Amino acid sequence: MGGSKPRRRTSRDLPPAAPKPAVRRLTARDLPEVVRIDAAQTGARKPAYWRRVLLDRRPPEGGARVRLAAPSRSGLAGYLIGEVRAFEFGSEPCGWVVAIAVDRGHVRTGVASALLDSASVAFRRAGVTSVRTMVRRNDVPVLSFFRSNRFVAGAYVQLELDLTELADTEDRHGR
Repeated sequence: MGGSKPRRRTSRDLPPAAPKPAVRRLTARDLPEVVRIDAAQTGARKPAYWRRVLLDRRPPEGGARVRLAAPSRSGLAGYLIGEVRAFEFGSEPCGWVVAIAVDRGHVRTGVASALLDSASVAFRRAGVTSVRTMVRRNDVPVLSFFRSNRFVAGAYVQLELDLTELADTEDRHGR
């Protein structure tokens, strides 16, 4: 049967990879875009909160802040806010991702991963060896994002006290 073998696929057969989104420092000029993206995700506009976050020049206790933006043609595609923190209970200084958000029109385009990669470089330059964040345990898309970016459960467990129950106890005891 004189048929030839099927040609083996190579990387040249794959479509070209999309370029990695650009990342730059987040500045006070980005405030309207940060407020817009956050409000689209949370349903609440918080300009005073974000102004405080973006304009705060004091170094955190751990020493370094990370504020990154992924620009788009029309404004921002996304942003990340982080800092180096050292907490109680013997925790060594580490990077913390405090906020990360992507404009709905740029979801699943690599923006959040590019921001996280750039933040990781900044945290390493600040001298820390790990990065942490907190995510609601039932927020599967966000958990999946962090897991796909090599995050795993850490050594610490976050505990919480519902103060409404404490108020009910105080009321019963007349305090």
